[in-house]
Amino acid sequence: MTLSCFKAYDIRGKLGEELNEDIAYKIGRAYGQIYQPKTVVIGCDIRLSSEGLKQATIRGLNDAGVKVLDLGMTGTEEVYFGAFHLDVQGGLEVTASHNPMDYNGMKLVRENARPISADTGLKEIQVLAESGIFNDVAVKGTTEKYNILPEFVDHLMTYIDASKITPMKLVVNAGNGAAGHVIDAIEEKFKVLNVPVEFIKIHHEADGSFPNGIPNPLLVENRDSTRQAVIEHGADMGLAWDGDFDRCFLFDEKGQFIEGYYIVGLLAQAFLLKQSGEKIVHDPRLVWNTFDIVEQYQGEAIQSKSGHSFIKEKMREHNAVYGGEMSAHHYFRDFAYCDSGMIPWLLAVSVLSETQKPLSALVEEMIEKFPCSGEINFKVADTQTTIQKIFDHYADQNPVIDRTDGVSLDFGAWRLNVRASNTEPLLRLNIESRADRNPEPIQDYVDELTQLIQG
Repeated sequence: MTLSCFKAYDIRGKLGEELNEDIAYKIGRAYGQIYQPKTVVIGCDIRLSSEGLKQATIRGLNDAGVKVLDLGMTGTEEVYFGAFHLDVQGGLEVTASHNPMDYNGMKLVRENARPISADTGLKEIQVLAESGIFNDVAVKGTTEKYNILPEFVDHLMTYIDASKITPMKLVVNAGNGAAGHVIDAIEEKFKVLNVPVEFIKIHHEADGSFPNGIPNPLLVENRDSTRQAVIEHGADMGLAWDGDFDRCFLFDEKGQFIEGYYIVGLLAQAFLLKQSGEKIVHDPRLVWNTFDIVEQYQGEAIQSKSGHSFIKEKMREHNAVYGGEMSAHHYFRDFAYCDSGMIPWLLAVSVLSETQKPLSALVEEMIEKFPCSGEINFKVADTQTTIQKIFDHYADQNPVIDRTDGVSLDFGAWRLNVRASNTEPLLRLNIESRADRNPEPIQDYVDELTQLIQG
């Protein structure tokens, strides 16, 4: 049988045919047989199918002779944390993050939370799971429940100086996903440390039926509740997470959604304020603001192909303190180079306290200097043909060409990056400009490219 739920970076599929408890069992069994870990951690998000899939995966791992620490209902980063913090050799999170209701999936890591992607072991797991030919083991593994939350929250506190946090009011929107229990634990920790932060909680209770829609703040229609709560409560910042809370989205005190691109600049600033000279890894879609911030705060910017396995590899290679993607994935050296949706907002609170500036003021300057289009997706028949068409169209303007990821064309006053999606038949376009050199509105370039792509 062919398992179509195996993707480039993780496992994801429609419930029933593509992913069910039988397939989850085989994945657990294959993981155990290939890596032969002594112990692994496992967790799952709040989806109604997640607990059943987790238990099936545990049976597969146990039958392969693996001891399992069941972390219960977790976000992906709690599994990452367990995989590098505890004496274990790997981790699995059952989650479909922001995918539709009838989907689920898994994210797998090895020892020290190293990612398992198609080119680093996921294909081998797929082949063995498809064959169903497993070795018998002399001694089956056991399972015990483990509460990672107190240790995880203690780790999160190492990213801030609690004594320097100034009074602040935050709207937090877990989207009825897995983030709420961590926010509650941080709130308790803040009370103990006398950190003057007030949390206004919306869509807070974990509920796998998602009464307020799938938690995906990238969808414009999902942002209203956070925006309105910020304005209504006069909050300093709004925070919203996706289902497994490995992505965090920020709203300023006016309720305005902040593009992930500018958050990369903000977090780079947070680290470089603490220690100049550090290396910051970024993706190639939008870059000028990141260059500007990193140079301003005496750091070193390093470009990587988009995607978590590439960013993590590049960070390890250069010992980078932080890596950021405009898609709201943020990676941290002290978090075993993994992405976290909790560390970013703690750092943002730290920067707001240190600079005594509202979030809007911190990002407005960036937005004014380097306006961007945000990512625009186009359905096209053939992504490579369309990329070549764009390339040919601008060839006589002699742009600086960069092929780190898709094609980036730099015209000095503006630049574009166009790339094929790894997961869908889509072309992803990003455009940015330098306001000091370019009076043309971004929309003019968007219109020109839209016509070219769709024409």
